[in-house]
Amino acid sequence: MASRPELQAPPEIFYNDDEARKYTSSSRIIDIQAKLSERALELLALPDDDVPRLLLDIGCGSGLSGETLTEHGHHWIGLDISGSMLNVALEREAEGDLILGDMGQGLGVRPGVIDGAISISAVQWLCNADRSSHEPRLRLKAFFGSLYRCLARGARAVLQVYPENLAQRELILGSAMRAGFSGGVVVDFPHSTKTRKEFLVLTCGSASLSSATPQAKGEDGESCSDDEEISGDEENQSVLVSDRHRPRKKHKLNKNVKGKEWVMEKKEKMRRKGNTVPADSKYTARKRKTRF
Repeated sequence: MASRPELQAPPEIFYNDDEARKYTSSSRIIDIQAKLSERALELLALPDDDVPRLLLDIGCGSGLSGETLTEHGHHWIGLDISGSMLNVALEREAEGDLILGDMGQGLGVRPGVIDGAISISAVQWLCNADRSSHEPRLRLKAFFGSLYRCLARGARAVLQVYPENLAQRELILGSAMRAGFSGGVVVDFPHSTKTRKEFLVLTCGSASLSSATPQAKGEDGESCSDDEEISGDEENQSVLVSDRHRPRKKHKLNKNVKGKEWVMEKKEKMRRKGNTVPADSKYTARKRKTRF
């Protein structure tokens, strides 16, 4: 079994000039990218009013997924960390605006201007620490935080991911939840080891009837019914609306707190030694309230 690309080298190194051209010239890769992009666009559930939208393609690579967006009449902005991939996109005359950048440091897009975002096989790269300064949790926090800010209210983001294990999936989902997204995971062809695909479908803002998570596709290409859904914690992970009101911390009871008798005895010993001690009153050793 071939090693996962993200385990071999950082993306800007793995996708060098040779790998970028080989990736883009592969008919198999082109076909897979087209199908995944079509599915991501379907899950975006954009209004069917023939009005072009401004979409964000995160990890756009050489512009293969952007071609699908262009074919549907949308404008798009592509972000990728690999300069070699973007050079190939320029050679192919991709119609989107291209940005060279690291999504783990934030997207750097103006707030509230994006009508939808897609990402094909890119977000799981953030789960790896390619440098000593890289902390996956902080990079995912920066990514989802900037993605939430740049999306218009109610807009969706569809991120197709290949998590290496359940821990990575939970890490990605938890970061999305804490950023304020609502939504869940759509798993197409869940019973197949080869065609299984996971899409993280997120909505900017609180969950509503119109932002319900779409149904997944089954082996016959049709939507799975409730009876066909897979049981088990791993197959039913979903992103819940984040709770921004943190619970108050419970104060630990200190069993070594001295009472009034101990204070009075201590003051009397100090008086015998000739020290100046405040006079006793009804407030002596009185416990203060925890909140003012």
